[in-house]
Order: sequence, then C-alpha cells, then structure tokens
Amino acid sequence: MDIENIRKEFPVTQHRLFMDHAKVAPLPRPVQATITAFAADACEQGTAHYAEWLKELEIVRARFAKLINAEPGEVAFVKNTSEGLSIVANGIDWKEGDNVVIPDIEFPANVYPWMNLKRRGVEVRFVKAVRGRVPFEQITAQVTGRTRVVSISSVEFNSGFRNDLKRIGEFCKEKNIYFCVDAIQSLGIIPMDVKDFNIDFLAADGHKWMLSVEGLGGFYISKKVLGDIHPVQVGWDSVINSNDYGSYDFTLKPDAARFEEGSVNTLGIYALGAALALLEEEGIEQIEQRVLHLGDHIIDHLRQRKLKTLSSTEPGERSGSVCFAGDMDYEKLAPFLRERKVIVSVRENFVRLSPHFYNTEEEIDRFFALLDEFSKQ
Repeated sequence: MDIENIRKEFPVTQHRLFMDHAKVAPLPRPVQATITAFAADACEQGTAHYAEWLKELEIVRARFAKLINAEPGEVAFVKNTSEGLSIVANGIDWKEGDNVVIPDIEFPANVYPWMNLKRRGVEVRFVKAVRGRVPFEQITAQVTGRTRVVSISSVEFNSGFRNDLKRIGEFCKEKNIYFCVDAIQSLGIIPMDVKDFNIDFLAADGHKWMLSVEGLGGFYISKKVLGDIHPVQVGWDSVINSNDYGSYDFTLKPDAARFEEGSVNTLGIYALGAALALLEEEGIEQIEQRVLHLGDHIIDHLRQRKLKTLSSTEPGERSGSVCFAGDMDYEKLAPFLRERKVIVSVRENFVRLSPHFYNTEEEIDRFFALLDEFSKQ
C-alpha cells in the first residue's frame, strides 16, 4: 500500500490532522471530482444523459452489494441508516407482546425506530453492555419466546467494540429470529459478509468509513425475507411498471428496489460509487490491516502515558476507533485541538480517535505530542 500516493487523494491532509472518520469523513479527491462532473453535466446538458445516470445507479448498487457479499437485487438506496432500520421496524407484522433485543450502548439510530413500536405493544429489551463490550451471553439472556428481532451495530459507535456478527447470526438463525445490523461503523474498513453471518437486514449510509457524502446509503434485505417486510412508504417507483404513468398496477417490484418509492439521490449515488471504487482499488482486507496497525500505534502511545484505553484491545474485538480517557479537562481540550487544526471526537469524558488507511504514524505521534503539551498547561 503506497501511503504517500494515497494521501494525494485526500487534500484534507494538507490542511488538517483528521482522525474522526467515525463521525463524518472528508471527501477524497475522486469523490469531489465525480460530484463536480455530475453537477456540470446536469447544469450544461440537463437530462440529456439521464439514461447513463440510470446505468450508473445500477453499477453502484452492484458495487455496494459486492462490498457486503449480497446480490444487487437485495440492495436499495436509502437516505441514511435510520431510514433503512425504520423500513424493517415498521414493516414487520408485529403482534402485541413481541419484543426486539438491542444493546444499551447503541447509537440512537438503532434505538428509536424500535422504541417507536411501543404503541403497537412491542417491547424493547436492552442488553447491558460491560465496559463498552456487548457480551454474547447477555444478548442471548434477553431473548425470549416472543423475540422477533435482534438488532445490533457491527461496531459500537463510542467504544469501537466489534460485535461477533457470525456468532450472533448463527444464534438468530437457530432461534428463527430476524437479525438486523447497523453497519455504518464498519463498512469501508472491515470485511462484511451478510450471507456467512446470516444477516437478514443491514443499513449504512456512506459518510463515515465509506468516504462518501451524507444523505445516501445502502439498505440490504435478504431475498429470503423480502416478502416478510411490508413497505410502509410506497410511491410511483415502488411498482413493476413504474414508468407507465397512466396505468395503475399496484404490483410491487420483486426485489429491494420496491423500497425506493420515488426519485433517488442520483448525485449522492455517483459520489458513493466513486468512494467505493477507491476502496475496491485498495482492498478492504488491506485497509483493515492498515487501520488496525494504526490502532496499535495509538494504543502504544496510550500505554506509554498510562491513559485508560476504553476500547477493547482483543484482536477480534478491535475496529477503526480507539477511545481513551485520562485526568484532563475535556471541555478545554476540544478548542485546544481545533485551534491547532486537529479533528477528533472529544466527548464529555473521553476522546475517540478514528483514523483511516491514509493516516500515518507521524500524524498519531503529532496528536500525542499536542496532548502532552495540553497536559502541561
């Protein structure tokens, strides 16, 4: 992996020390160029190339499907992770007394769609996390005979803990429970295999580790359970003859595209396609190795300074994020770093570093040198 050449595709490196991909990523140059080219085409040529736009939509759909080892017909474009999870939550034929199991450290995108089902008599059963980890035994302990769904993040957003999706998926398959995954904190740096992991539903928008824009993501629904989910939102493009505007035939499309009820975010799809092409070129397995290596470097610095590592350091539980805490004024740390053009996540009582494959050991060294400077104030 030629890091020096790769960094040329990330102009942010010339202006900022950026290690906050678990929040919102800076755009790589190829994504910017694709957005600019599409906008120029739409500006100068109108819809003259609309047919080509539609072809690109299917190319990107196939790219996202390849990323997660799905079929293109199992992928729909959504505006964000919340929309994808809401499709599932609102589309299941719930019975009063049913329940869904989720960890108690999930990002709200994987909480509120389920809590919204209270009016339908659905219970949310929370798995108690232990120091940022979600023990498998705690998941199974919350499952009852009325559990319809286990919904979990591939990687927990605050702790960076990587859940064992294969083990959870096997359990759900054995118990005939739907398995739903919020994958936004892993897609782009950690290999995903929805078939091997027995995942029924997956959602993730592209603005974090996939290096794309906000407002456009992918939703996976296994063809095995497509008929189990009722589309709550339907529109002109949900049906098979969507371009026959004058003939009303309410026959839903036979694949995931039925959940794309109207005009899609074509500009966002172009951006996602360019980002996925960049990731494909480097290879997700190689990217994962690079990101974990950078994480090792961060952990070494933390140990040298006797700072508390909040993320798991176990190989199978590591992700792209490393969180830590120490005796410091977090409220003052945030502006201190911003003034020095450093972008990381500083929360109320911890710091989260989330470097991508183009980041360097030298940038990590620089961050910790600044942290030392701050500590001496």
